[in-house]
Amino acid sequence: MRRLSMKTALLFATLATVSTPAWAAAPIEGRYVTENGRAVVAVKTCGKAMCGKVDKILRPKKGVPARDINNDDPALRSRPILGLPILMGLTADDDVWRGDIYNPEDGNEYRAVVSRMANGSLKVQGCLAFICKTQVWKPAS
Repeated sequence: MRRLSMKTALLFATLATVSTPAWAAAPIEGRYVTENGRAVVAVKTCGKAMCGKVDKILRPKKGVPARDINNDDPALRSRPILGLPILMGLTADDDVWRGDIYNPEDGNEYRAVVSRMANGSLKVQGCLAFICKTQVWKPAS
């Protein structure tokens, strides 16, 4: 059996103790057009986390006020969609951002998993238990 030199053994021992770094979540700050093309969401730093608010309404629904009319809380149904928090408390978790997402179309909040794609778009997932719905938000010009 071949013996390792002391130098080679030290090199292997050093390499074995060096941990590989976790993939860092790509930055997600920016402005994005939602998949349905109805709004632009501005994503930015909010304290120690990231958040996203409706920055612009592109295609309002005809006959439907631009208010949070589907909210479960009647006191919040009159708040405007413009400026409405959509993404909340996103923090980096390996290569994704995790937090919450609010859907004004059904008035519910979901667990969110957000990641930046190679083309600059955001992959946005809203999850309830193990069921997730995925959207792709493109960068706003």
